[in-house]
Amino acid sequence: MPTVPTRPLYIISATCLLAILYFGRDVLQSIALAAILSTAVAPLTRRFARLGLSRAPATLVTVVLAALVLAGLGAVMVGQFASLTDDLPSYRKELRAKTRQLQQLAERPLATLEARLQVVDVAPAAAAPRTAQIAASAAGAQPRASVQDTAGRLLAQISGPVGKAGIVLVLFIFISLEHESLQDRLIRLAGDTAISRTMQTLADAAQGISRFFFAQIVVNAAFGLSVAVTLWLMGLPHAFLWGMLSGVLRFVPYLGMLIAGAFIALFAAAVDPGWTLALACAALFLVLEVGVAYLVEPRVYGHSSGLSPLAVIVAALVWGTLWGPVGLILSTPLTLCLVVAGRHVQALAPLTTLLGAAPSVGAAQRFYQRALAGDIAAIVRDGQARLKRGSLAAYCDKVLIPGMAMAVPEIESGRVAEQQLDQLRKTIVEVTEEISAPNADGPCKRKRVPLMDKNIGSHLRKLRQSRTGQWQGSLDVPAHSVTLCAGLGSDRDDFLCELLVRALAEGGADARSVVLNRAEDNPGDDKAQLVSNVILPYPFEADVDAWLEAVANLRAGMPHACIVVLKLQLDARVTRQQEVEKAVDLVVQSFEQARAFVESGV
Repeated sequence: MPTVPTRPLYIISATCLLAILYFGRDVLQSIALAAILSTAVAPLTRRFARLGLSRAPATLVTVVLAALVLAGLGAVMVGQFASLTDDLPSYRKELRAKTRQLQQLAERPLATLEARLQVVDVAPAAAAPRTAQIAASAAGAQPRASVQDTAGRLLAQISGPVGKAGIVLVLFIFISLEHESLQDRLIRLAGDTAISRTMQTLADAAQGISRFFFAQIVVNAAFGLSVAVTLWLMGLPHAFLWGMLSGVLRFVPYLGMLIAGAFIALFAAAVDPGWTLALACAALFLVLEVGVAYLVEPRVYGHSSGLSPLAVIVAALVWGTLWGPVGLILSTPLTLCLVVAGRHVQALAPLTTLLGAAPSVGAAQRFYQRALAGDIAAIVRDGQARLKRGSLAAYCDKVLIPGMAMAVPEIESGRVAEQQLDQLRKTIVEVTEEISAPNADGPCKRKRVPLMDKNIGSHLRKLRQSRTGQWQGSLDVPAHSVTLCAGLGSDRDDFLCELLVRALAEGGADARSVVLNRAEDNPGDDKAQLVSNVILPYPFEADVDAWLEAVANLRAGMPHACIVVLKLQLDARVTRQQEVEKAVDLVVQSFEQARAFVESGV
């Protein structure tokens, strides 16, 4: 039986899911509102439980309080809105006058352009009075609506929202009361083999999402109350209506605040004969929003909702298209639930990667990707930022070496093109120079050495020798003051030795690199007493014999020196590991450990 490709199945599943969300929105909106409201008030239920109430009474108290608050806010909003509707005719004159002022200001710069582009159609203009007369006569011919018809239409308009609110309230009560039962059902549905993962997902939802929702409700309610009090003190009518509207619209990401501020400024312009009240209300609204966004929210529930800013906007567009205004309000909570679920459910993991605020790419992987692309400026910028918080040794351990290690299997398998490989070498050289070369030298003193060979470490060493001389510094130094970083001359050994020299030099050590058994790197046997430590990279399996022979020669030539081997976590184990580690005095497993050992002066 032929297998069906998985990609078409994903497309079909996604299409069916979107269709269900769209055509079933009347039912799903109520369920989503009730579930999110139940999740949001869960911290309050847990607080009552800690005070000594059992689960059922604590839930009932929470539900009653939430229902009373929602009912009270709804009654106040309906009353304020009715009062506003009665007062609107008195504001119409002033609003029309300000509209004419704004129209005149906008028309003046465009008067010349409008005169050139406007095409006057005489016939329609002549026919307009006749059309108006026909429309007026038709309107006059319509029978006047009776009181019964008017009441019926009003009841039909109110019954929809009130009925949906009632359904949401009932669902909210039962979801809250059966919270533990629903949790058991979800665990049973996931199966016995996924109990731990399901419990972890539910724990994240209970402790992470619910706290965020509850904090968001509290912050937005406090914001709405602050707006209402501020507008009331400024003398703006129906201030509490605008405060509640601001608190509700603040659940709509980004766009909600613009709409609320625009409504408040427009109403203030209609109330006040001048522009002072409108500008003052807009300015104070902006100050409150900035203060809450940058001072209150980071302290209450962190700097981020767990979603990237772009994901918040995209989520608002998607949910708003599917569910309308309710989707706009619920877009952030619903998307956040999907992101949290994606951390534990493999099928939803791509959503966490695409929508989550936390970067899904590690520092080493980001380094490797940028190195392949030749984005030197971004790598240097990131490296310099890390060096402000740590050392070059730590940067090598956590970013540079792991990033380079990612290239090894791809290079060996031939997946990296020669052009990309050349770009990678060039990027590594320039980045290492930028983040490790002494600032005192300055760019004008650096001599560019062409990258003629493929050995990055050798090239970096030549660049350093162009600044420090053949012996990488003066040989007129005290005895036992130099640390040698020595290797067998392979690309890997040269690169590690060069990085280690620069990491040790950052800490003030006199570190120099050599290739073992190469005559031109030996300044003379009489200089052996200058060396206090010799650090060697861990050998490959095929190089163990040569490496042990080189260590024996170092013992004979510098018996006073401490010989250390750098064994990184990325190094493969060798069959003769005990023999290798027995040949040296110390084994260090990172650049930071090597630097700490040298700085200790042991």
